[in-house]
Order: sequence, then structure tokens, then C-alpha cells
Amino acid sequence: TNQNAVVSDGLLQITAKQEAMGGQNYTSSRIKTQGIQSWKYGRIDIRAALPKGQGIWPALWMLGENISEVSWPKCGEIDIMELVGGSAENRDGTIHGTVHWDNAGSNANYGGKTSLPFGVFNDEYHVFSIIWDAEKIVWLVDNVQYHVIDIRPAELNEFQKPYFFIFNVAVGGIWPGIPDGSTAFPQEMKVDYIRVFQKK
Repeated sequence: TNQNAVVSDGLLQITAKQEAMGGQNYTSSRIKTQGIQSWKYGRIDIRAALPKGQGIWPALWMLGENISEVSWPKCGEIDIMELVGGSAENRDGTIHGTVHWDNAGSNANYGGKTSLPFGVFNDEYHVFSIIWDAEKIVWLVDNVQYHVIDIRPAELNEFQKPYFFIFNVAVGGIWPGIPDGSTAFPQEMKVDYIRVFQKK
């Protein structure tokens, strides 16, 4: 629902709430730049504070702008940051960076992850980044690299074209599972800035 995404005090806030709507037990929101703005290559920095808890799944990600023509995964997907919330296995302190592409009609993916030495990503703001050019995509958190993929092979040509942003906080799903009694609501993802740097 649009009600759960607001800009206030210079922050984009996407809030997941435990409330009934449309036959579901939770509400949240997502915001995207599809049809408005897309980018090919550059450095992308997103400063954000993340939600936490079992079943909470925030993501800062991108899809190929040709998704309407070729569908997913042929459009390609670049996940700048995903967090699969929960206290088990330090999930609230771990983020993932992943790409998805088409492999003979099925989803191929390659991802990496990194964890904070202490605390969780809900404690304070962090900067989630990719550096993307014609040869590779590099993932960083707070300017420290933790993952890279070589995108020069022909089968990875999905990553040689423009992408748009999607920011969202999902509740539930196959990867995080459902919320439980330990999950506190509401949960917020607060985005301080998005900066895209490109060569002229």
C-alpha cells in the first residue's frame, strides 16, 4: 500500500505493519523508478538503516528495464542489498548481494554475503554500494568490498543494459519464513540517500 512509504525529515521510510488488509495479515510498501529513471553502469551508494526480525525481508535492488518485453529472469536482476531477518545465525547482522540471470529458461544466480563483527544492521545507518561497469559488478558495505562477479561472459549480457530501482520491505516469503512471536512491529527501512555516480 502507498500509505506505508513516506518521505519525512529527509528520509524515505518504508514501514511494515501487522494489520489486516486485502485478506493479508501484514502491510508494507515498495517504491520503484520503472518508467521514470534507469541506469547503466556507475557507482551506486545507498545509505540506509534496516529493519530486523524473523520474517522481515528488506531489499534495495534493480531489474532490467526491458522486463515488460522479456520477463524475469531474462531481464536480469541486481540485488544491491537483501537482509533476511531473524536472530538465528546472525541473520539481522548479515546482508546479501546477488545477481540473477536467465540460463536456458531457468533462473541462474550468484551471490555473496557479509556480516557485521558485532551488532545488527538495525542499530545504525550503513552505506550499501555496487560498482558496476562493462567488466564486473562489485558489492561493498561501508566502502569495504565483499563480493564480485565478472560479467564479461556472453551468457551474462543481461548486465550490459539499463536497470531501474526497487526498494521494498517484504514480510514473509520462502527465504525468511513467516514472522513469529519474536517479531516486533512496526519495522522500518529508512533510506537517507541514493547517489549514482557515472562517467561522462
